[in-house]
Amino acid sequence: MTMLGSPVATPLDELAVWKMLQRVQVRITRRLEIRLIAAHGLALASYDVLTELSEAPGRRLRMNDLADRVLLSRSGLTRLIDRLQRDGLVDRQACSSDARGLFAVLTDAGLERLVEATPTYLVGVRAHVLDALDESDLAACRSVLVKLLDA
Repeated sequence: MTMLGSPVATPLDELAVWKMLQRVQVRITRRLEIRLIAAHGLALASYDVLTELSEAPGRRLRMNDLADRVLLSRSGLTRLIDRLQRDGLVDRQACSSDARGLFAVLTDAGLERLVEATPTYLVGVRAHVLDALDESDLAACRSVLVKLLDA
């Protein structure tokens, strides 16, 4: 029997759930990115960086902390920050307590771009996620995601 028809999931059923989760994440990410690039010339990873910096005290984070929050490698984040800095959206500042450490700092222009892009992002999240789920679906999804984050 299939996962839906049986009280006990087989390893193949479990793998199917994992694959669905991956596909959903990729599909939603692509759709959000298409919207952000078309409307604001801003890739989703850039939007994520600007968001994390906007929520940080002083609109700045150490590069290592930022990389962990946006789920990029250190080198991937460095390349992204290079582009954002060229566009005037982010600056780098030396860390006074660690000569090797750097902060990424959200500029006023970066905050402005984020403010402009956020409605587009929210419309995309609503269209591709929230509108497909009712209140009980959201509660169940939240519960599952909390379990996965805590695991």
